[in-house]
Amino acid sequence: MANLLNLERVSKAYGVRPLLTDVSLGIAVGERIGIVGRNGDGKTTLLEVMTGLEEPDSGRVSMTRGLHVGYLHQGDELVDTHSVREAVLGGMDDHEWAADFRTREVVEVLLAGVSLDRPVIGLSGGERRRCSLAALLLGDHDLIVLDEPTNHLDVEAVAWLAAHLVKRPSAMVVVTHDRWFLDEVCQWTWEVHDGVVDAYEGGYAAFVLAKAERTRQASASEARRQNLATKELAWLRRGAPARTAKPKFRIEAANALIADVPPPRDRLELQKFATQRLGKQVIDVEDVDLKRGERSLLTHATWRLGPGDRVGLVGVNGAGKTSVLALLAGDLEPSAGTVKRGRTISMRHLTQQLDDLDPDGRVLPMVESFRRVVKTDSGEISATSMLERFGFTGDKLTARIGELSGGERRRFQLLMLLLEEPNVLLLDEPTNDLDIDTLNVLEDFLDGWPGTLIVVSHDRYFLERVTDSVWALLGDGKISMLPRGVDEYLERRTASLQAAAAPASPGTSGQAVEPKRKLGGAEERTARKSMARLEKQLARVNAREAELNALILEHAQDYAKLADLSAELQQLHAQKDEFELEWLEVAEVLER
Repeated sequence: MANLLNLERVSKAYGVRPLLTDVSLGIAVGERIGIVGRNGDGKTTLLEVMTGLEEPDSGRVSMTRGLHVGYLHQGDELVDTHSVREAVLGGMDDHEWAADFRTREVVEVLLAGVSLDRPVIGLSGGERRRCSLAALLLGDHDLIVLDEPTNHLDVEAVAWLAAHLVKRPSAMVVVTHDRWFLDEVCQWTWEVHDGVVDAYEGGYAAFVLAKAERTRQASASEARRQNLATKELAWLRRGAPARTAKPKFRIEAANALIADVPPPRDRLELQKFATQRLGKQVIDVEDVDLKRGERSLLTHATWRLGPGDRVGLVGVNGAGKTSVLALLAGDLEPSAGTVKRGRTISMRHLTQQLDDLDPDGRVLPMVESFRRVVKTDSGEISATSMLERFGFTGDKLTARIGELSGGERRRFQLLMLLLEEPNVLLLDEPTNDLDIDTLNVLEDFLDGWPGTLIVVSHDRYFLERVTDSVWALLGDGKISMLPRGVDEYLERRTASLQAAAAPASPGTSGQAVEPKRKLGGAEERTARKSMARLEKQLARVNAREAELNALILEHAQDYAKLADLSAELQQLHAQKDEFELEWLEVAEVLER
């Protein structure tokens, strides 16, 4: 069968810099292809040449006759004078679009909270982005081309989009740094680098394996990149959620490559160092109410963050995740209750804003004026080497901050924050505008960073990779721990939405839907006794955990004693997980 689209010996340069050199590729009917590569290496240029928006300098791009292509740009083509209804639905009335399940699903997920009669000119950047994506998905295309489609989507919407695209019959090409999304959706991965495009069969996990195999004989100058690839492969093979069953993963080759590679981070060792740096108290949120305007985000919420905790925070857009980070940082005061911070903490907060950098400053001089030598887990390195790790080389070292792209400024902002050597990090959407190579470097850095980490991110892969526990804002005013992580969050959100919709839906026999049975007095007393018992057990476990951490510090040089204490601490963590899971189950019973 002929391809839908072909590139034959295509070259494209900007100024003296070649981005594509003699590239030949094809896209077949129904193929789903992910494109990866460093920022600035030509991913978007490849999309624009493929779709005819840019002419190649040489070579040929051919399409089958009558091919319908839909393209989601990083900008948008919405008309400011249109309403959302006109821009997305062609002006259809509610009864028209709601009658079609496919249209209704797209609108309910992507335009949740957006009035269809609002003018486009009043929308935020994220709302415009979701409108553009919704309009594209409602079109009838043979090939859809998506440039960073997960930007401005929460974890829940990204999961929906992945499932939606897998079910579509159209071919797809997507540029994204969301590795979970790549693995979930794509059958092929194209890597754009140094003017060429290498094709790998499979999603992100298979790409990492195949690339590691190809570069096993890498030269010394590539040694660090190869080490990062192998470390990433070890993470994927050792149980990264939803990846280990991928059929194209060649288990034997993966095992051979990671035979001597330890887990990405030593959790116990990091916690020990974190306790030395931070002491026992880090941040205690006690009986806090938090409001923004008329909205109540937290009600009598209690949350304790200890030394070495690595926490991910999830919730729908607007649930209050950024506000909670601001509360922890002291930038936002609670309406009631208290937030206590340890005396030894040195906290840094990465916000989503990029306007805190001096646009006239230059990259290397700014870093060297702040710190010429940086301490890392592997020793001391120069500021220039640190900049190189984060992708600043050549003329970028002397570039003005104001001349950097959004992704480059984000990288620089993150680097400057890490140079301050904080022991508590609050990261609000740190993956925005970062390419996969830079994400690997950041993850590698955090693997050896001993401190307390709280991350808000829609990037599920990053969240699972760098944190040890996931907590959620579920709209009940609490911060709830999720023992099974993002999967549990999505399940609970689905159940919540179904429960909310149930009263509005007629029963199958035409009868009213029976309300949930309330607990009887005896049942409620039993449940409350169980909860009280579990809270006492958790308090004892937490107390013993603190004792063991103190003993580990005390006997740091006694390796036999240290091994015994470590073994007991691991057993204690397992016991704690069981108690917390049982507590959540009892809490759900009481909430009925």
